[in-house]
Amino acid sequence: MTELLLAATSLDVTPPPGHRLDGYAARAGVATGTADSLRATLIWLSTAHDPGVLWLTLDAIAVGAALVAELAETAGAAAGIPASQVVVSASHTHSGPSGWTGEIHPVIPAAQERSLVDPLLAAVRGAQLDRQPVTASWRSIEVTGVGTNRHRRNGPHDNTAGILALHSLSGSLEAVLLDFACHPTTYGPENLQYSADWPGAARDALAPAVVGFLQGAAGDVSPRFTRQGRGAAEVARLGNLLAARVREALADPGLELPQSAPAIRRTTLTLPVRSIPTVDESEELVTAAERGVNRADDATGRISQTRLEGARGQALMAAAALPPTLDLPVSAVTMGDVCWINLPVELFAVHGACLEHDSTHPITRVIGYTDGYYGYVVDPSAAEAGTYEALITFFDQPTTNTLLTETATFANT
Repeated sequence: MTELLLAATSLDVTPPPGHRLDGYAARAGVATGTADSLRATLIWLSTAHDPGVLWLTLDAIAVGAALVAELAETAGAAAGIPASQVVVSASHTHSGPSGWTGEIHPVIPAAQERSLVDPLLAAVRGAQLDRQPVTASWRSIEVTGVGTNRHRRNGPHDNTAGILALHSLSGSLEAVLLDFACHPTTYGPENLQYSADWPGAARDALAPAVVGFLQGAAGDVSPRFTRQGRGAAEVARLGNLLAARVREALADPGLELPQSAPAIRRTTLTLPVRSIPTVDESEELVTAAERGVNRADDATGRISQTRLEGARGQALMAAAALPPTLDLPVSAVTMGDVCWINLPVELFAVHGACLEHDSTHPITRVIGYTDGYYGYVVDPSAAEAGTYEALITFFDQPTTNTLLTETATFANT
């Protein structure tokens, strides 16, 4: 009989203070300390004769192509499997170091720092990946109160959490692969301490199980309308809210998955970069946005301020030497009835819903921020309204349609 084998570990990879934080163009200063630890989590599912899939999840704003290649090679070597079997995902916390990935967009210029990357790789290289037999089961549960659509409270948002639970043969919960869609932006640009934000708090609340967090189609989803503060107490509140719902789901037997290793398929989609307005046109938009900015310390004010940041970002894109096309790595991981579609972008919620609807798999989860980073993919309403995300996206609507169509076709093959 085939045994499903699990190796799982969570590594503290928090850098020292003194490095620039990523996630907010408005942030000034460098990290002064640590609010809660940043972690690299490895969950490897395989059998004795099948390398399966190793998920490496990192508390970072993103994982650029260069960082992905190094992490996949290092994690694969630690497990003794090909790098192609490793999926690298970022939680998208806005309180991690910029030096891991470097510049992810002209909006926030940054450089990759070997003094940060090398210790991260060393931690992964030294990971203990001893395997043990486990059983796998699936659950999905609704979670309200953590996030909503960040442009309008009642806008599109997938509020379900997907839960792959891995139990030892004696019944103890060993690991959870958890996915949910919401920006980890409880802390704002004023924060200068490293933090995994609410995904880290949820992970801690589910200990001692090893928890790998996968960020969903969260491009237009955040705690903007749900958060009650900006500090550690609110991070804990939101994380514990999610963890409590996960624990409720785990009390149910769930859907038993086969004792076979997950499989992964990969492809690359080459997409054109949109035509960016000229520098002069972009500067005119900045001037208009400055006139219309609302300084109120509430959701309405934040929307107004982010539109100004978007206008400034588009001006930076206009001045940059953007490539004519981008190569997006896309993958599909399947395990029984469950399929995870992985993309290196920030999909809007409606796009995640479209991919799930068009999927031929009984259970489909759409995961972003994986195996690279190529910015936002926005819906038509955002493009028409000129939201922050629409102003700094690399893609126009025809390209977005191509991405969704080709991804769905690939995932269903």
